[in-house]
Amino acid sequence: MFTIDQIKEAHAKVKSGADFPGFVRELVNLGVISYDSFVSNGHTEYAGEKGYLVQSGAKYPMMGVAAKSNSDQFRHYLKIHQQGQTDYPTFCQHSVETGVEKWTVDLKAMTCTYFDKEGHIMLIEEIPGQK
Repeated sequence: MFTIDQIKEAHAKVKSGADFPGFVRELVNLGVISYDSFVSNGHTEYAGEKGYLVQSGAKYPMMGVAAKSNSDQFRHYLKIHQQGQTDYPTFCQHSVETGVEKWTVDLKAMTCTYFDKEGHIMLIEEIPGQK
């Protein structure tokens, strides 16, 4: 199965949201079926077949997630990130500011779902160029 080091190697190639589809292809090739990224400190839980799970450590100091979510502002930040206008740390800061607690990427359905602190879905998006 895959390791955190393999995932880190793939993620190191991501400079902006424009690089995300290539990262997804690499994860699929490694055998990742889904993952949850927690925006507050950047740790991620990666799932594979038969209950296989690995977790990364925190990537940065804890950030407070806004108690009230703002889906419209988040959609704007996501759009400019996907266009390559922001780097990943900036996108994470924008995410906590707009109330995103985590996102779940389902590599079978090729979707990314963004959740607020209460577990409500803020946005479900298809991963571009994967189907």
